[in-house]
Amino acid sequence: MFEFLSEPWAWYVAGPLIGLVVPTLLIIGNKSFGISSSLRHICASCAPANIKFFKYDWKKEVWNLYFVGGIFLGAIVATLFLNSGKPVAVNPDLARELADYGITNFNGLVPQDLFSWEKVLTLKGFLMMVVGGFLVGFGTRYAGGCTSGHAIMGLSTLQLPSLIATICFMLGGFLMANFLLPFILKL
Repeated sequence: MFEFLSEPWAWYVAGPLIGLVVPTLLIIGNKSFGISSSLRHICASCAPANIKFFKYDWKKEVWNLYFVGGIFLGAIVATLFLNSGKPVAVNPDLARELADYGITNFNGLVPQDLFSWEKVLTLKGFLMMVVGGFLVGFGTRYAGGCTSGHAIMGLSTLQLPSLIATICFMLGGFLMANFLLPFILKL
């Protein structure tokens, strides 16, 4: 009955559904879509320290915590009940290119040759997971939001800072994928 949920959705279905989140949030309660602010709300609610950044009325944003909780629960439901059991299809061209870098061991979408507890202790793994994770977190905070907040919500509400942030995200992704990542993968 729910077979269609276990298969990938076409961009022309998934994209508009994601896009409809924006007007729905605006209509329901003038809310902004974004995920990165959830960490701030969690810290403000769980760690009542005397830190200025966490001193605000986080209870006004509790809806965002429910939203993120729903994403988490949805991922659990999808993994447990909607898993087709078929391996994730990796484009053959990508698989060939990754094999040139010695990356052949995939577990789902995650290449185990890059992302595992054993690999975090290597230079390549440390750069990919620790340094990369720090840069993503720093960039998100520095840009005042994540890619979903800026590219989905900010652009649809015609915010210039979101346009600038999205252009920078795209430029950074292009530079990383085409210049830095091949260099790191050769280490």
